[in-house]
Amino acid sequence: MLAKRIIPCLDIRNGRVVKGVNFEGIKDVEDPVELAKFYNEQRADELVFYDITASFEQRALFTDILKKVASQIFIPLTVGGGINTIDDFERVLKCGADKVSVNSGAIKNKHLINEGAKKYGSQCVVLSIDAKRIEGKFKVCTMGGRKLTDLDAIEWAKEGEALGAGEIVLNSIDTDGVKNGFDLEMLSALCENIKIPVIASGGAGNKEDFKTLFQTVKGVDAGLAASIFHYKQVSIPNLKEYLRKNSIEIRR
Repeated sequence: MLAKRIIPCLDIRNGRVVKGVNFEGIKDVEDPVELAKFYNEQRADELVFYDITASFEQRALFTDILKKVASQIFIPLTVGGGINTIDDFERVLKCGADKVSVNSGAIKNKHLINEGAKKYGSQCVVLSIDAKRIEGKFKVCTMGGRKLTDLDAIEWAKEGEALGAGEIVLNSIDTDGVKNGFDLEMLSALCENIKIPVIASGGAGNKEDFKTLFQTVKGVDAGLAASIFHYKQVSIPNLKEYLRKNSIEIRR
């Protein structure tokens, strides 16, 4: 079994790191460059950078901030927001990204996944899925959670895997920012249906939530969180030590 990963996430809006609850009530947190440096020092396993309004505002991702963030870290960097073409892949990779996260752009053109995988390798393509419960089904949302689609999240993940995505990030809108734990039901349903790595996102409120995630959901590879790390409610070194003490193999 691969060692589990701990991944902080920077949601960027207007050049600042922000955070909300259920994708709403967005509040300012910190300068992204300073926070990236902090997570590099904290020995996070990776860092995720989302320009959360790029797709909604129909603009390109802010590469000036991305370049500054990438220059300050020595851990893998996944970048998403406004990725609609293979040229967008090239642009963010040249700015220092290691992986490219596609979401709304891939829903508009699913072949973007295949094109990215063919040109840069599956390990470079991350399919990010924002999902919420609608009448007992897990439905996909786009535009930063603003627009509900008819897509079933599990079926979309399976198709994304078949098209060449190397990893899935599942963002549960229902649990996002609530801090009552990861969406174990949604994550379990996903992991039962795909073989590529899955990153759980949305709901972490304490160290125990990560332990529950890794012990409960077979096949989940990483836990992603934002506010509990941003506000220093949980430190990554302490979290990793706690997980090791609970017999969960974690990256050093």
